[in-house]
Amino acid sequence: MTGVRRPVVEGWFSDGEQGFRLLGTRCSACGSFFFPRVDGPCRNPHCAGGDMAEVPLSRRGRIWSYTDCRYRPPSPYVTDRELPWEPCALIAVELEAERMVVLGQAAPGITVADLTVGMEVEAVPGVLHEDAETTWTTWNWKPTGVTA
Repeated sequence: MTGVRRPVVEGWFSDGEQGFRLLGTRCSACGSFFFPRVDGPCRNPHCAGGDMAEVPLSRRGRIWSYTDCRYRPPSPYVTDRELPWEPCALIAVELEAERMVVLGQAAPGITVADLTVGMEVEAVPGVLHEDAETTWTTWNWKPTGVTA
């Protein structure tokens, strides 16, 4: 483990008193949620615009789709090119309350063989990359054991 822990993208998630949460924004005029966060005007084309407020998103959702990631993603993905690529599962998760789908990697050890559409998953802290100075943190999706 390295010394400094840093989020891959500042302001996209928090591990505070409410536990680990993805952070989005919500429009005060139309109620639309956004992730990643929107710090400018509302992106809903049917909205006249309102103030955007940061909100914690649902911890849990259901798998909408998933796939294997068998190639090394391009930049800005952080990876050590000297090490062989380890395939991972990517999961698109529907957050019912927010009426949106959020993409993320499966927790370590979870493969597509472990997943089904409709399965409940939760956002958990993850590590994207570690080097001598920094542990780059992110979120992962982890099955809760509940199926549709």
